[in-house]
Amino acid sequence: MSKQKTLQDSCCLPEEGRPGVLLPSGPEADEQLAAFAKAIAHPVRVQILRMLARKDARQCCQIVDELPLAQSTVSEHLRILRAAGLVQSRGGPRVGYCIVPEALRRFKGLLDAV
Repeated sequence: MSKQKTLQDSCCLPEEGRPGVLLPSGPEADEQLAAFAKAIAHPVRVQILRMLARKDARQCCQIVDELPLAQSTVSEHLRILRAAGLVQSRGGPRVGYCIVPEALRRFKGLLDAV
């Protein structure tokens, strides 16, 4: 019993020891966290996010050149990331994609609140 208490004490800060950060909670936060998690639930989408994080923006054809996937498959992954708000696109004949830093911060905050 004392081992369990020691492990819990070393893992979790007591309420009074936690920083005074307002953590998001409630049904809306839960739905948004689930949507973010679903959007990155595929290794290729994680890879695309990392690629976009390393570079300012990439066109779909540039992403296709870096991945061993068909253009239609990459487009579908980008569509899912855009629908979750993690990636945005800039129009024109060649659409550019970039990461949405605020969405990644929100995702991290939601994860931290779990």
